[in-house]
Amino acid sequence: MISLFLVLAIGTCLTNSFVPEKEKDPKYWRDQAQQTLKYALRLQKLNTNVAKNVIMFLGDGMGVSTVTATRILKGQLHHNPGEETRLEMDKFPYVALSKTYNTNAQVPDSAGTATAYLCGVKANEGTVGVSAATQRSQCNTTQGNEVTSILHWAKDAGKSVGIVTTTRVNHATPSAAYAHSADRDWYSDNEMPPEALRQGCKDIAYQLMHNVKDIEVIMGGGRKYMFPKNRTDVEYEMDEKSRGTRLDGLNLIDTWKSFKPRHKHSHYVWNRTELLTLDPHTVDYLLGLFEPGDLQYELNRNNTTDPSLSEMVEVAVKILSKNPKGFFLLVEGGRIDHGHHEGKAKLALHEAVEMDRAIGKAGTMTSLEDTLTIVTADHSHVFTFGGYTPRGNSIFGLAPMVSDTDNKPFTAILYGNGPGYKVVGGERENIYTVDYAHSNYQAQSAVPLRYETHGGEDVAVFAKGPMAHLLHGVHEQNYIAHVMAYAACVGANQDHCASASSAGGPSPGPLLLLLTLLPLGTLF
Repeated sequence: MISLFLVLAIGTCLTNSFVPEKEKDPKYWRDQAQQTLKYALRLQKLNTNVAKNVIMFLGDGMGVSTVTATRILKGQLHHNPGEETRLEMDKFPYVALSKTYNTNAQVPDSAGTATAYLCGVKANEGTVGVSAATQRSQCNTTQGNEVTSILHWAKDAGKSVGIVTTTRVNHATPSAAYAHSADRDWYSDNEMPPEALRQGCKDIAYQLMHNVKDIEVIMGGGRKYMFPKNRTDVEYEMDEKSRGTRLDGLNLIDTWKSFKPRHKHSHYVWNRTELLTLDPHTVDYLLGLFEPGDLQYELNRNNTTDPSLSEMVEVAVKILSKNPKGFFLLVEGGRIDHGHHEGKAKLALHEAVEMDRAIGKAGTMTSLEDTLTIVTADHSHVFTFGGYTPRGNSIFGLAPMVSDTDNKPFTAILYGNGPGYKVVGGERENIYTVDYAHSNYQAQSAVPLRYETHGGEDVAVFAKGPMAHLLHGVHEQNYIAHVMAYAACVGANQDHCASASSAGGPSPGPLLLLLTLLPLGTLF
């Protein structure tokens, strides 16, 4: 039961909270609902065009609570209360839920989930681009169990392909697009056990350069995994941790360059200035590695050396759009996840706001008629916000009352576990003694852990464009890859595509019914 003190405190706070004047008029809400209804009725005319282009935005760790908090933050950054704000993904007409569990894990990791939504096959935790027959860290269970991704299928169909991430380009999410590895942590051969090397397994950076040699656009971090051991980094010359890691002595940047046809224009860049001075219309291949490891958090980003996610997406779309057959682009807002793991919600949510900007940028550069855009997450986090906060309360602010147990204040944002658990003098830390608005503030957690964990609940899937209506309910996460392939007429399931080319668009009739009824494993 809620105590009388809490009831009075909450009631007083909410009575005094800000309410926009227009929202006091019932007509405002009725008109808004009627406009939404008219828009919903127009959706009865399905977009069954072939998706010339497919863009997948993956917010790593962007659970539903993170989406809501990001919406509020976006509004408050524009000096609004925040709750009424619409994210770019909020404007997408179709929304579904994705079941994120790995084949061997109730609460998943980013590797097994990436294999699901990119390769169409659920997999074990910690593995990328392989089926569940592969055991983590067991190299000898890899061969024969490799599965290919939507990036491969698009490339085989003659489309251009690209990967843009704020993490290392050989991190869990992007690696599932091109690699087959029993362990997501095998970034270079330096991180691999001797047994795996003896058995012939290759590190993920090596696979990036060799498995699909003509990926048109690759942008993110991860420079150090491309260079020989102890090679000095071009940007951080005095930092030992930024030096090259490779034991095989390879310079994978040179390898990348050697694979490109001489008559094509290939560019390797390592900073924002170099990137933005390129003319995308004359670039055929682009490799941009802007940090030795992951990119800097958006709040900490150096505007001279590091591009934003939206800037990278703009360049990528311009380059890929030159292909008359279209393109597939994977975009990862990967450091949302890292901010949450550190218990630093401010870092995580600003990463998500920047990804929303990138979604908007891509939307202005493409058409609903021929581009399927999907926004989703791989998993959630044990991140929450509550405490009966009033309208317009800073998303990083305090709840309107103190605890009725220890008489101390608390922030609206909290974590179920993580590094924010702090006890001072045998009691919960009094947050009045710390700067809880600081970017590096670690929100309080219920259970002490060095790193906060993922959450196991379903995540949202937002979709717009051709065949977006196929994402419509609660789905297994691997279904997403099959929808993208079906919409773009790539991969094995292309029976509907012949009629599409002759009739001007795919017929959704019995063929869509067939897609629904067939076991997913029979399609790819």
